[in-house]
Amino acid sequence: MMPDLGKYGDTVLSAYAVSIVLLVIMVALSIRASRKARAELQKIEGRRNG
Repeated sequence: MMPDLGKYGDTVLSAYAVSIVLLVIMVALSIRASRKARAELQKIEGRRNG
């Protein structure tokens, strides 16, 4: 199933692993920032409307 990467197998697989970890971290940070911004916006709008 997995192609033979020869002597570069460890390097390629570790690069994939690092890339996946970084993507997961970036998505998590984006979601966190979005929630924070949404909460702040609701707080500001609530102050303005009522």
